[in-house]
Amino acid sequence: MTVTAPVARKRSALTKGQLPAFAPYVVLVVALVLGAAILALIGFNAFGWGVVSAILFAIGLVGWSAAVEGERKARDKLATCLIVGSFLVALLPLISVIWTVLVNGIPGIITPGFLTTSMNGVTGSLDNKSVDEGTKVLGGVYHALVGTVQITLLATVISVPVGLLTAIYLVEYGNDRTLARAITFFVDVMTGIPSIVAGLFAAAFFFAVVGPGTKTGAVAAVALSVLMIPVVVRSSEEMLKIVPNELREAAYALGVRKWRTILKVVIPTAISGIASGVTLAIARVIGETAPILVTAGFATTINNNVFGGWMASLPTFIYTQILNPTSPSNPDPSSQRAWGAALVLIILVMLLNLGARLIARIFAPKTGR
Repeated sequence: MTVTAPVARKRSALTKGQLPAFAPYVVLVVALVLGAAILALIGFNAFGWGVVSAILFAIGLVGWSAAVEGERKARDKLATCLIVGSFLVALLPLISVIWTVLVNGIPGIITPGFLTTSMNGVTGSLDNKSVDEGTKVLGGVYHALVGTVQITLLATVISVPVGLLTAIYLVEYGNDRTLARAITFFVDVMTGIPSIVAGLFAAAFFFAVVGPGTKTGAVAAVALSVLMIPVVVRSSEEMLKIVPNELREAAYALGVRKWRTILKVVIPTAISGIASGVTLAIARVIGETAPILVTAGFATTINNNVFGGWMASLPTFIYTQILNPTSPSNPDPSSQRAWGAALVLIILVMLLNLGARLIARIFAPKTGR
C-alpha cells in the first residue's frame, strides 16, 4: 500500500504580493491587545484605549503592507486609515450626544404624565417632597410640545411659499440679472445670520407695528421663518436646477405656457428634493432657543392660541429648567424634566429626518416601466 504525500498548495499568481483578506482583522486584534497593555501601565480608560489601538492598527497595517505589497499599496492603506479614522472621529460626538441624552432622558420620559401634563401648579415644594419622599416627579412638557408644534407649523406656512417662489424666480426667470444676483447674495447673507439676531428683528418689528411688549407664538414663528427661508430657497433652487431642460423645451414645443410648464412639469419633477429640503429646514429651526425666548417668552401653562399670550417651547423649557430650577435647593427634578424634554426634541428631529427620506422616496420620479 502506497501513501500519497499531501500536495502543498501554491499561492495564485494573481494574489501573490498581496496581504491576505484576514490581515486587517489580525492587525486589529493585535492592536487592541497591545493598546490594552500600554494603557494598563499608564492608567486604563476606554477613550485612550481606542486612540492608542487606532494608531497601532494604522502603523501595523501600513507597515505590513509596505513589507508585502510595496510602497504604493502601503500609501493607499495609509490614506484609507486616515479617511476611516476621520469618519470615526466625526461620529464620536453624535454617538456621545445620543448616549448621554438617552441615559439621562429616559427616566424623565417614562415618568407617568410627563408627556400629558404641563407645569401649571408645579412648585418647588412639590419637587422637595418628591426628593424627600421618593415620589414621582410632577410636571411635564405637554404645554411646551404644543407650543413647539404650533410655532414650527406657522413658521413653515410662512417660509415655504416665500422660499419656493423665490427659488422659482431665480431659476426660471432670473437669467442672471442684477436683481437675481442681489437676491442670491442676500440669501447667502441670511443663511449665516445668528438666530438671536432673527429674534431681535422679529421682536423689534412687532414692537413697532403692534406695540411694545408683544410676545406671542406668531412673533416667534416670524423669527424662525427668517432662519428657514434661506434654507428653503437654497435647497429648492438646487432641486429646480437639476430638472433637465429637455422637459421644459418639450412642453414649450407643445405650446404650453411657461407658468403652466413650471406648475405641471418642473415642480412635480423636483418635488421630492423640495419636500426633503423643507423637512430638513423644519428640523433645523425646531431646536432654536434664543429667538423663542426673545419673541414668545416662556409660559408654564397650555396656550392653544399662537396669536395671543406667551408660549412655551421645548428648547425654552429645557433652558429654564436647567438655569432656573423649580426648587433651587433640589434641582434634580428640574434636571430630570430638562433631560426628558431634550430626548423628546431629539426624537422629533429624528422623525423629521426620517420623514424627509420617506417623502423623497415617495415623490421621486419613477424610472422604468
